[in-house]
Amino acid sequence: MVIEAHPTAIIDPKAELGLGVQIGAYSVIGPEVKIGDNTKVWHQASIWGNTEIGESCEIYPFASIGMKTQDLKFQGGSPGTRIGDRNVIREYVSINAATNEGEYTEIGDDNLFLAYCHVGHCCRIGNHLIASNGATFAGHVVVEDFVGVGGGGTAIHQFCHIGRHSFIGGCAKVEQDIPPFMLGDGHPAKIRMFNKVGLERNGFDSRQISAVKRIFRTFFREGLNRHQAIAAIKESDIADTEEAKIFIEFVEASERGLAGGS
Repeated sequence: MVIEAHPTAIIDPKAELGLGVQIGAYSVIGPEVKIGDNTKVWHQASIWGNTEIGESCEIYPFASIGMKTQDLKFQGGSPGTRIGDRNVIREYVSINAATNEGEYTEIGDDNLFLAYCHVGHCCRIGNHLIASNGATFAGHVVVEDFVGVGGGGTAIHQFCHIGRHSFIGGCAKVEQDIPPFMLGDGHPAKIRMFNKVGLERNGFDSRQISAVKRIFRTFFREGLNRHQAIAAIKESDIADTEEAKIFIEFVEASERGLAGGS
């Protein structure tokens, strides 16, 4: 049931819309689309393809969600897009569907995408991301929770993995993985510091921040190679902290390699 739909909106009768959904003027909603309760779609937005959007989202004018992947390997079918609850998707944001049948571009809950952001095929984005204007996520990028990405055309290379509670500066060129808790910036992006301000804003206490500071210094400032730095952290008195465990697990699983220190 739609509480409010502008008469100029084009809503396919097969679309499934929840209670309290609002659809603005000239917006287009395709036949495979499902939209959860109390989501608002402003005027002239386009939601198409095998797309599910959760509850209490807000989608602004000229956003394009669920359109066919730009991946040239696309072979047909109905790969999709899954978006969770309470996401804000601002003007001209584009979120593409996945490439292969049975695959999805996935976005979690409570994310904010400012104007002109792009999310490519098969990305997996967690919760509480803030992506500033013009941030670009190429295909297959993985973003963990509580990440901040600066705007101004920040570009994240395909298959990169961005760790939780990290921050990427504006206009950065990200070619390799950004570990958890770190701050990356530059062309190409390098680890400049740990994300102290972000950690404080998200409730990290002094003990946790001290552990992250020591991880940063050991891994990026002491001249050790990757294996030596991991061994040093594992042998230290912070080895049993949650921060060290998260960091080590991320580093050991990295496939593209890590952004280096500056």
